[in-house]
Amino acid sequence: MMILSYIAVMEITESQYRRIEACLPRQRGNVSISNIQVLNAILYVAENGCKWRGLPKHFGNWHTIYTRMNRWAKAGVLDRVFTSLQKEQIIRIKIEAMSIDSTIVKVHPDGTGALKKKDRSRSENRVEDGQPRFIWLPQMLEQP
Repeated sequence: MMILSYIAVMEITESQYRRIEACLPRQRGNVSISNIQVLNAILYVAENGCKWRGLPKHFGNWHTIYTRMNRWAKAGVLDRVFTSLQKEQIIRIKIEAMSIDSTIVKVHPDGTGALKKKDRSRSENRVEDGQPRFIWLPQMLEQP
């Protein structure tokens, strides 16, 4: 007995693609991977958090997809596409929490052992000290 399970993935259909097709550059020449395949591959990587090399084979060559995605990002195409996808309510993007771990940031060797000029003592009043300087929180802007 064989049991099959289906996992729903974020993938755009042909009819949904036609609604946002104007945001993407027109394909010219001998192109082996269509724009909808590239867009679905980008959505797959974004949804699953996998490496580009881990992209399933049915999407096509991972390097071709990555190269096209990189060009689109630099040209502002991806911004237009994702704005259009949200306006057409094809996908919804919601960021609930974000965590940045400073242990992965490499520091230049000159910046690791500098001596402090003087220690700054914390006052009894937290309002005078202000917010801690080591925490960075991203600001999310709402788009119309």
